[in-house]
Amino acid sequence: MKNQITKVDKPWGYELIFAITPKYAGKILHIKKGGSLSFQYHEKKEETIYLYKGRMKLEIQDKTSPLRTLELKAGESFHITPNLKHRMIAQEDCDVFEVSTPELNDVVRLKDAYGRIPQ
Repeated sequence: MKNQITKVDKPWGYELIFAITPKYAGKILHIKKGGSLSFQYHEKKEETIYLYKGRMKLEIQDKTSPLRTLELKAGESFHITPNLKHRMIAQEDCDVFEVSTPELNDVVRLKDAYGRIPQ
């Protein structure tokens, strides 16, 4: 069966949602150089990202550790568990493959460069 691909414009670039089922979701995130996603966490959603193209910094923080910054380059992946605070920051234009559980709206934003946190 042919899937509908949905493009969602974001202030940091865009995402292409290529799969959404009751059990999983698949996206491609295109993050423009200098762009960053929110510093956020998910209460239920679990995801793995694969950096297909580009270089990025990945900020992560769990409940027991201080904030850490990882450098990811093309060909590397990272597993993001529920409640892990995280943010992707593109050092170059990046294409990121994301596979996750289907809770796409499960986003708790803590910091955002684009004013998307309700006051």
